[in-house]
Amino acid sequence: MEIFGFSIVHWLAATLVMGTPLVLAATGEVVVEKAGVLNLGVEGMMLMGAVTGVIVFLGIDSRVVGFVAAAGAGVAMSMLFAVLTQTFRANQVASGLALTIFGVGLSAFVGRPYEGAGIPSLPKVQIPFLSDLPIIGPVLFRQDPMVYVSLGLGLAVVWFMYRTRAGLVVRAVGESPESAHAMGYSVIGIRYAAIAFGGAMAGLGGAYMSLVEPHLWVENLVAGRGWIALALVVFASWRPGRVLLGAYLFGGITRLGYDLQALGAPIPTPLLASLPYLATIVVLVILSRDSVRLRLNRPAGLAKPFFAQA
Repeated sequence: MEIFGFSIVHWLAATLVMGTPLVLAATGEVVVEKAGVLNLGVEGMMLMGAVTGVIVFLGIDSRVVGFVAAAGAGVAMSMLFAVLTQTFRANQVASGLALTIFGVGLSAFVGRPYEGAGIPSLPKVQIPFLSDLPIIGPVLFRQDPMVYVSLGLGLAVVWFMYRTRAGLVVRAVGESPESAHAMGYSVIGIRYAAIAFGGAMAGLGGAYMSLVEPHLWVENLVAGRGWIALALVVFASWRPGRVLLGAYLFGGITRLGYDLQALGAPIPTPLLASLPYLATIVVLVILSRDSVRLRLNRPAGLAKPFFAQA
């Protein structure tokens, strides 16, 4: 199925791949923000996850352990942020920006010996019968395992947030931490757990890029996807289900830029490379015009420090 040499099926299949790191990082961040915490350090956590995954994989030749280590690196980075903002009540915006700067620098330093190291590609999963279906077979049933893992995690978060008592508690902490505290819930403890989950997901998102696609490590590999993940949370109105759709939308835009370059489209390469970032800006500008909608959907306690009253 091609139009002027452009394969729509190939583009749709690649859209799921390009959207996977965004699904992981943005899904983690939406849980963090639902708990009332704004962590702008997603970019730094993704970079540390990416470089950690490469180092571990090259050391012991196991992608599974590499992904686990990357998630651990993301959690470790997120705990720095949690201690600063939840224990010492530092400003969340400043702490998140500092975390990103720290992650960018540290990942470049520890990853220098592994710059450009080749990582074998991850084989696709061939699902019997389903993968042979026209159009949807190559798109949905011939993907690498992490595409399905990320989608499963995203759907699990949707179920958790809106179908479980624990998810209700997380949302209550983000909407009214004082009320949640009065009911006997540990606001700080719940926020610590949410921040740790967001860090793990960001680490996995970074490791996907270094271990699966494009399966290599270079300095600043994440290239702004952490910021796009943050924008996706706003774009999705803090709803996990919409985060999935938004992640694949931006993934498709990113892949479209690559495909147009390959086809020799008469469009400047820097403009094509900036397509996902331009789309992010356009979406945020449109959303910012509807301030009432933003206020209604944004957790009321977002980015506000919590002071427990006796």
